[in-house]
Amino acid sequence: MPLPIEPQALLYLMQTLVFIVLVFVFFMYLRTFSRQYTKYWLVSLLIITASYGVRIVAPNIQSFTVANSHLLTLPTLLMIANYTALLYLVAGVYNAKTNVKLAKPIAVITFSSIVVFSIITNSFFAFDNENTFNHFYLTVSLPNFVSSGCFFALSFYLFVDKKPHFSSNVLMYFSFILGLRYLFYSFVSILAITEPWFKQLTFAIKYFDVGATTILGFILLVWMQGAERFAALNAISRAQYLGKHDSLTGALNREQVMARLSEVMVNTKNSNNSLAIFLIDIKQFKFINDTYGLKVGDYLLGEIANRLNNSVFLPQAVGRLSGDSFMFVLEFEHMSHVERAVSHIHEMINKPFYCNQQEIHIQASLGFCFYPEHANKAEDLLQKANLALHHAETNNLPSVAFQEGMQAHGRHLLIMEKQLKNAIANDEFILYFQPQLNLLTNKLEGVEALVRWQHPEKGLLLPVDFLADLEELGMHNHFDQYILAKACQLHANWYEKYHRRVAIAVNITAIEFQDEKIVSSIQAILTEHQIPPKYIELEITENVVMTDITQGMETIVKLQNMGIKVSIDDFGTGYSSLSYLRELPIDKIKIDRSFINEVASNDSDLTIVKSMVELSHGLGKRVLAEGVETEEQLNVLRHLGCDAVQGYFISKPLPEKKLLAYFKPKS
Repeated sequence: MPLPIEPQALLYLMQTLVFIVLVFVFFMYLRTFSRQYTKYWLVSLLIITASYGVRIVAPNIQSFTVANSHLLTLPTLLMIANYTALLYLVAGVYNAKTNVKLAKPIAVITFSSIVVFSIITNSFFAFDNENTFNHFYLTVSLPNFVSSGCFFALSFYLFVDKKPHFSSNVLMYFSFILGLRYLFYSFVSILAITEPWFKQLTFAIKYFDVGATTILGFILLVWMQGAERFAALNAISRAQYLGKHDSLTGALNREQVMARLSEVMVNTKNSNNSLAIFLIDIKQFKFINDTYGLKVGDYLLGEIANRLNNSVFLPQAVGRLSGDSFMFVLEFEHMSHVERAVSHIHEMINKPFYCNQQEIHIQASLGFCFYPEHANKAEDLLQKANLALHHAETNNLPSVAFQEGMQAHGRHLLIMEKQLKNAIANDEFILYFQPQLNLLTNKLEGVEALVRWQHPEKGLLLPVDFLADLEELGMHNHFDQYILAKACQLHANWYEKYHRRVAIAVNITAIEFQDEKIVSSIQAILTEHQIPPKYIELEITENVVMTDITQGMETIVKLQNMGIKVSIDDFGTGYSSLSYLRELPIDKIKIDRSFINEVASNDSDLTIVKSMVELSHGLGKRVLAEGVETEEQLNVLRHLGCDAVQGYFISKPLPEKKLLAYFKPKS
């Protein structure tokens, strides 16, 4: 005899209450941890809870006659609910293992298929009393078979998973058991539907399902607890790792590599060997970031760290100190080992990198020192290796070993850095102006601004006394803009007082010229002082452009489009000058004074200068000769067709007060 409806309704009521508690717990987990798989499982549990809630009202749905279309809707909805709950269960497991969300198009297609399948299977033979068994097979046997396939598939997926854990193993076995349950009932419902014991089996299965779904809910709950515990442990482990390693490259961070260096120093002392501490700095890494993008730059830093860590020289420590600066610590017995290591490091860095189907070449500067020869403390070794690296970068050398004199130079730079910054802040720099004579009109064509330092203790200092220190300290960028702004301010004052404008030539360094912001910075200075761009001329050396010829040419074109003139200073002393003259889009060349000194007495210099003038004119560029100190030199240059000259024969550099004598109106 079938059980009365009331005990079944009570069973479903209790099950509904259990699942309400589970839903609440899952909801709190979702609010706290916001895991996507928790959301999927919460939806699945909500659907199961609603299904049990419906069964409280209709505990024995299959006992209804299906001849009534209104009663057909409820089994269809329950079938849709069961399949959807199963869908979200599987989606949650997949997301928990792979962190991949259920794509919206797939979810829509799958749900639509569930709805269509449920309607079709529940509608076939629904109103045909002669095909009641066929209707039963479609609404009971077939869904059980489909469910068994889903649970077997889930069990197999967890079985082949490469990262199993306790909860996934439990769910794997339990899914297999549920697969057997649904497969068993699917076949039994076909073969033994007319047997007298089949109804008792059906009611027993209902009780089994109630318990099974409860167990399934708690398995998922245990999974979530385990996952969050694992996530917490992983976060702690990750934090500990990041406390010792650089997050971008995986190399030791500064603190840890210094600690490691101290440990290695102790071990090396016991073995009577020595250590070489290399500091490696990537050349022009900023331009790599600007050209290829920050992601490529980050990739290169990671690859550099990998190459250093995997070196055949088996380094004692590899760390990233900052930016594009790395430390490489090597234990050695003979100095020849160090020499090979230097070549090896350059080879590792110079070897092409491949990223996004691009071949990228980079170079590095190396500075290194030795333990115990140069110091007995890790920080002192770092400082001395850094001094050697600074010397290598300043002198454009690939590698430099520390020497004792470098410390004195380093202390000198520290003093100069403070003095130079104070000098800029106190406006101690003044401009002298050397007139430039136009040989066609014999009138003032312009002036070149020459910087002097009115030192409060040492008096008037020439550029030779401080420009090299500015360059080593990396202050040229700010200094160039400071001098340009000062020149523009004076020009604005002259125009306001004398209504005269004169072209001013200002020297620009390589670092400033290759800054992508140079055009906008110059434009802002001109706008601030209301200076027409045609009255500003920027003087650069050949080496400035050739450091990065593509970037250099682009900058020159942008400046010319603004109306600013660009000239090549000290022409003939840099790269293969005549061959590059055709490519450089400049307005004027300034022939270096070394060619002018003997132009009136040396046939070779005369021939060279003549060739420079003719070639420049042939390319549409004006020519100015520097260092004209005698009348003979002036006459020769005039005869050769030189456009303009400057030098002591014309005028020595003048302070502003003496230059203004040219501007004062005659009395």
